[in-house]
Amino acid sequence: MLTRRLLLAAVALAGLTAGTLNLTAAELPAGGTVAAVENTKGPLKIAFLSFQNNPFWIPVTEGAKAAADYLKDKNVQVDYVDLGDNLNAEVVIAGIESAVAQNYNGIVTVPIFDGTERAINEAVDAGVPVFNIIAEGSIESKRLAFIGQDATAAGRQLGEFIAKKLDGKGKVGVITGYFGAVQHTNRMNGAIDYLKANAPDIQILGPFENQDKAESAYSIVQDMYTANPDLALVYVTAGGPFGAAKAIKDLGLTGKVGVVGFDHTPDNMEYIKTGEMYALIDQAPFQQAFDSTVMLYNYLVDGTAPEKVITVKGNVVTPEGAK
Repeated sequence: MLTRRLLLAAVALAGLTAGTLNLTAAELPAGGTVAAVENTKGPLKIAFLSFQNNPFWIPVTEGAKAAADYLKDKNVQVDYVDLGDNLNAEVVIAGIESAVAQNYNGIVTVPIFDGTERAINEAVDAGVPVFNIIAEGSIESKRLAFIGQDATAAGRQLGEFIAKKLDGKGKVGVITGYFGAVQHTNRMNGAIDYLKANAPDIQILGPFENQDKAESAYSIVQDMYTANPDLALVYVTAGGPFGAAKAIKDLGLTGKVGVVGFDHTPDNMEYIKTGEMYALIDQAPFQQAFDSTVMLYNYLVDGTAPEKVITVKGNVVTPEGAK
């Protein structure tokens, strides 16, 4: 267990002062890095709005619920609101508007699409700060802060991996989650732009849209291979990469064709271990969910604003590193 001295050192790194805290090390869950200040404002309510369309959202949900448990003794109610499995701007907007109407003091959400900025701005103008996590649109909003990966840089990182893995030549199929999702597009273009500039002999197939669904990725890879029996690699920019990996396995292509993508979920990691997946980048979703909720709470209590953009650098795992 961490000593109190180490905990306070971690707290200092998070930009908080030890004098404002009354903590034990056990209060911070594994994966959470931000400590809460004492509540001097009275009862507070935070709405956490998220989706549930693939296994990536499981650690997001766990992070939100861990924050709720962590903050409950500080007179804070954190309500997890499931926005469903259909990702679109209208669902996010409706969730934000509902939270404002229900008099929540703050909102954590995953806006993903352009168009959501209107609801975010209206919430902030109504006195309800909004903290964006995971992915947001490209249009600037009045949100308090954003925590997540630099999607373009993460895509470029996988582009570099692909170029090296294929020795600069071969066919690469690209499957994105949603064509309208800014994060997915930036991840896709980060890799494709790198490959065009540094590995021009690599041919890009697609992109295709799987709407974050593993079963759709499975079908796309099967069709892709039928049309291109010299397929070398598949890049999945968002949810469902394990569906693509299953297709590789079922086609008998393990060791000949591989998948690269995102998230260290159990489904994905199984295919890393058996070799159908060549590389995965993690987004630290639990940390994003937990830390954003606590930072929003701290802001509601003492006005301490976090940095406007907090970049989470993911770790790359390969079959060699997973063994």
